[in-house]
Amino acid sequence: MKKSFVLLFCLSMLLTTANTKSKAFEIESKNQQNNPGYWQQHVDYKMDVTMDVNSFQYTGTQQLVYTNNSPDVLNKVYYHLYFNAFQPGSEMDVRSQTITDPDGRVGARIGNLKPDEIGYLNISSLKQDGIILNYDVIGTILKVQLHKPIQPGEKVTFDMIFNGQVPLQVRRSGRDSSEGVALSMTQWYPKLVEYDYEGWHPDPYIGREFHGVWGDFDVTINIDKTYVIGGTGYLQNPNEIGHGYQTKEIDEPKGNMLSWHFKAPKVHDFAWAADPDYIHDTMQVPNGPMLHFFYKSTLADNYLENWKKLQPKTVELMQYFTDHIGEYPYEQYSVIQGGDGGMEYAMSTLITGERKLGSLVGVTAHELAHKWFQFILATNELKYYWMDEGFTSYISDYAMDAVMGNNEGNPIASSYRNYIYLATSGKEQPLTTQADRFEYNQAYGISAYSKGAVFLEQLAYVIGEDNLKETLKKYYNDFKFTHPTSTDFIRTAEKVSNLELGWYLTDFAETTNTIDYGVRAVSGNAVTLERIGIMPMPIDLTITYTDGTTEDFYIPLRMMYGRKPSTATPLSDWAWAYPTYTFQASKTIKSVQIDPNEKMADVNKVNNKFEM
Repeated sequence: MKKSFVLLFCLSMLLTTANTKSKAFEIESKNQQNNPGYWQQHVDYKMDVTMDVNSFQYTGTQQLVYTNNSPDVLNKVYYHLYFNAFQPGSEMDVRSQTITDPDGRVGARIGNLKPDEIGYLNISSLKQDGIILNYDVIGTILKVQLHKPIQPGEKVTFDMIFNGQVPLQVRRSGRDSSEGVALSMTQWYPKLVEYDYEGWHPDPYIGREFHGVWGDFDVTINIDKTYVIGGTGYLQNPNEIGHGYQTKEIDEPKGNMLSWHFKAPKVHDFAWAADPDYIHDTMQVPNGPMLHFFYKSTLADNYLENWKKLQPKTVELMQYFTDHIGEYPYEQYSVIQGGDGGMEYAMSTLITGERKLGSLVGVTAHELAHKWFQFILATNELKYYWMDEGFTSYISDYAMDAVMGNNEGNPIASSYRNYIYLATSGKEQPLTTQADRFEYNQAYGISAYSKGAVFLEQLAYVIGEDNLKETLKKYYNDFKFTHPTSTDFIRTAEKVSNLELGWYLTDFAETTNTIDYGVRAVSGNAVTLERIGIMPMPIDLTITYTDGTTEDFYIPLRMMYGRKPSTATPLSDWAWAYPTYTFQASKTIKSVQIDPNEKMADVNKVNNKFEM
């Protein structure tokens, strides 16, 4: 029996196999030239999984081709088994119940899961080039002893049979979310652990985020035919699927299952969501990707209206990030209702959908920005979470200001307030703290999101706004499809600005040193400033004279060995070790204001102004 012809209202994740190479491969080739000597591992996944939507259990096969591009001989490998975190007594469960300020979405919920509500990933068989391997499951990590060491430059094939159970929705992944989304399938498959210049990264899944190996994914998902899937990759068989994806009439599927076949080139993760009630809309970004929106038809009318209004705003956001960071290298991006808040994945985002329009656009802006700062510039999120969340917060706050027409003087102002609160609370830990090692969740959140955003906004104060804009674009161009570090970023800023900036990274990211400058004294035309905090900074200063005129001054920091572009009156540099600095103004002074634009994260602004 034939279905009636269905008009094409979207292309979904449709690209033909010939197109799945994508722009990513062209960029990868160029990138290797930009970074001579930079090596990173590569892994290709081919997976076939079958989901039982009644029991929420699934079975799968995985063929993984691993290329050892390192100079090292590898005697073992590790896999992440993220779903094992959703079991009573797991590290995620115990940490959530023992930390002073637990995440409200988790709390004691994992500890209360019943056997049919927990998550798990079980390995039935694992082979290396056809030889059966021994392995140990250690919480959320699978430790594998190799049959034969992997030599530098060698490729090996791992074949695995696995099965899993989708946990009740608690954190990021899960089934039956609070908004009724059936399946949010993130961190759902055995995922090879990253090996880089620091060695293996078999970090247990306790609560934070991720680090993965770049590769190509070929994934087939067999699921009840009433379900609609959105997520990572390009759908290869739309004319077999239906659900409005096809370009021509299709045969009625045999049986109760459909097989969705996706390919995703040059990504480091693969996520998907599925629900029988998904509406699927699309919107084309001019000279950009096709956008896909998946949201439940059962939403209240006001939420359905907001999802429609979100779509042109997402086009604007995509254009903003492209203009201010660089080109989005894939042919599609999907915004999907699911999860427990907002979380970024390759080519897709899962967000909760019952939101006011401003909130819906805001969470989409943040998660979309993550496509650049994490899914193209793939920092290790357990070490450089602030480069992921903070840089994303910075650029998405500016994007929201532009797209929503807020016209705020400083869209990052709330991040400054949050950071200063933390810096003066006695709870701050340096940004070098491993993400799971924070004593307080609040301290992690402010450090990752707010202090990370301030890092960029304040860097614009240090090197000049135009230099920061150029730095972001060069950083993206030089390090896309790699795993950049904080040193990579600050060196990029140095190349752009021709200034020495190691001190900035050291003090603001690697210590809890604070900034505190004050006006110590004014006598006639003489001004004396003092450095009270440990962290050094160059100084922008405005003087108002008794005749009503004003003059801006710029005091370079000696250890920068240069000056930012500025129209202010230049003064001699200030060496950090000197606690005070005195200079003569040209006329009698009425008031002195340090950092009049408040772009310096000074923890005590009371002493920044002096009035006669």
